[in-house]
Amino acid sequence: MRSVLRRFASSMLVHLLVVFAAMGSWAFYANRRYPMPQPLSAGLVQGMLSALLMVLQKSAIDVLARRFPGSAALWAPPLITAACSAVVLIVIHRLGGTPRIAQTITLPLIVSTGYAATYNFSIVRRRGRRLEHDRAL
Repeated sequence: MRSVLRRFASSMLVHLLVVFAAMGSWAFYANRRYPMPQPLSAGLVQGMLSALLMVLQKSAIDVLARRFPGSAALWAPPLITAACSAVVLIVIHRLGGTPRIAQTITLPLIVSTGYAATYNFSIVRRRGRRLEHDRAL
């Protein structure tokens, strides 16, 4: 039973669905005082963008974490992906007519930047361990 739960919890599809539902619900809530279909539209747009950006952000961190030397490897990749995500979110929500863009994107940006920083740190830490191991040999 545990292996089934572990596989379920580590499934990319499950992660994408959870991100879609959580961030889409947040966007709906942030725009709830506006007439339909604006809250629904904002929720669908944010849900889809959050899922897409999660995949793109992970791929970007995988590449960027290896391109920066020293301490820049810790802060530059999450900062770059956060800035790119912010631009994409603002532009798409503007085009989509989301009424409360700042309130809509704040939580998703905080969560995705935290994820990016944590994921990036794990990559940099593993790289550091490999370097220490290679030096010891």
